Amino acid sequence: MKISVIGAGNVGATTAHILASKGFAKEVVLVDILEGIPQGKGLDIWEAAPVAGSDTLVVGSNGYAETARSNIVVITAGLARKPGMSREDLVAKNTAIVKDVTEQVVKYSPNSILIVISNPLDTMTYVAYKISGFPHKRVMGMAGILDSARYRSFIALELKVSVEDIAAVVLGGHGDTMVPLPRLTTVGGVPLTNLLPKSRIDAIVTRTKKGGTEIVNYLKTGSAYYAPASAAVQMCESIALDKRRILPCACWLTGQYGLKDLFMGVPAVLGKNGVEKVVQIKFNKDEKELFYKSAEAIRRTMLEANI
Repeated sequence: MKISVIGAGNVGATTAHILASKGFAKEVVLVDILEGIPQGKGLDIWEAAPVAGSDTLVVGSNGYAETARSNIVVITAGLARKPGMSREDLVAKNTAIVKDVTEQVVKYSPNSILIVISNPLDTMTYVAYKISGFPHKRVMGMAGILDSARYRSFIALELKVSVEDIAAVVLGGHGDTMVPLPRLTTVGGVPLTNLLPKSRIDAIVTRTKKGGTEIVNYLKTGSAYYAPASAAVQMCESIALDKRRILPCACWLTGQYGLKDLFMGVPAVLGKNGVEKVVQIKFNKDEKELFYKSAEAIRRTMLEANI
């Protein structure tokens, strides 16, 4: 199993580090255009191997030849948001970056599975899909796991319980129109709606939707990377080990939920072939309205990419 990570910034380097620590990949290649950066970070991660107890080799490169025959490629390349900048502001610049990266990935790893993290997430996943020409099952975006993790962490803080006992899912677009589902959220098997009043649940939902912005405002010059990287690795692990976990991620819809021809956050079975199946949830009236509103927002941004 060979996994390449494109972009050696905070998200990419952290993804490579976690992948190496997990040890399920034989080799991780870290690529970036900045000379010396991927080489230095890759060597640093590899030198941690004796402590981590992992034999995953980590290699840094400024080119794509070293990525040849990758099984999975994680695309993190792109500009990060700055305070006051929306995800949509990034469309034009990151479309050009993701287009160039995808062309190189296809050249060297035509049979790979693509996981996109670049923002705006749903649209950049669409760009990678159109440019790659890959079957839609082999292209997906990391978003739902991250949003669900934030949602779960905030619930744990509110209830003072372990995050392990919280089962929750956040669907839709990765941004202000994401769709947390309190009705289907449980804590140790107990419905969240039995444990918190609506006002507190609404506050948690609002914080979840603004989770990325909250971190951007704290960091000033960057955006979140520990949680996004952890989420990407969870997707890689399910695919690499054919675990067939049901994880929320941006998938190409072909009629599921009454929608098609767009990438959107939905529960999906991830296995050795990529997206093995999209799992459909029966929404109530309010959830359905929010989900379709999110789909409309994604389509608008997709059009801006002009691919």
